Amino acid sequence: MELIEALRTTGAVREFAPEPVADEVVERILDNARFAPSGGNRQGWRVVLVKDPDVRTAMRDCYLDGWYEYLAQAAAGLVPWAVVTDREAERRAVRDAPALAAEAARGPGGLAEHLDDVPVMLVLLADLRVLAAVDRDLGRYTMAGGASIYPFAWSVMLAARAEGLAGVMTTMAIRDEVRAKEVLHVPEELVIAGVIVLGHPVHQPTRLRRATVGQFTTVDRFDGPAFGPS
Repeated sequence: MELIEALRTTGAVREFAPEPVADEVVERILDNARFAPSGGNRQGWRVVLVKDPDVRTAMRDCYLDGWYEYLAQAAAGLVPWAVVTDREAERRAVRDAPALAAEAARGPGGLAEHLDDVPVMLVLLADLRVLAAVDRDLGRYTMAGGASIYPFAWSVMLAARAEGLAGVMTTMAIRDEVRAKEVLHVPEELVIAGVIVLGHPVHQPTRLRRATVGQFTTVDRFDGPAFGPS
């Protein structure tokens, strides 16, 4: 697939056909994704390919509580777990999470409820010993370390797209990271950066909607003029 087409058509997919994905395809995806950039080329990622049904079920359970809290916050008009937010409104919102869980149990469920059934489950780990988190001591939310991990995740998505697959990366399992790390036998120095699920899409999105360049790019200053064609 031509690069620009892949960049403009690789969207999040959460519904998959029952067709399995061969190990050799997964290996090829990871083999291509490993060329992603990282700080000092230290490649501080590790990947756990989860196949065992019991481990998959446990990872689904680590996902679900956070998912219903996410839905409850969104239903209250909040950006779930935003760094800058109304914490009291957030606390009130998550009280509705059990009701949302009960409602979901009565229906067919979506990706969250069937996470254990996805064709490919990859748990992405980050080794805190090798991430150059230059914002570590700023006294604010730290982001820089992720710059050495998430390009690899995006490369996995693009490599999967080239194989005719699709998927999504979710960070929801991090809400229950202690239990998830126990399930996966992850050592203390590593943390969960996300879970990537892949498969043959029921529907491959090709017309993605995103903000225009001028809506997120300004010239010279944050409050400068929007960047775009003259």
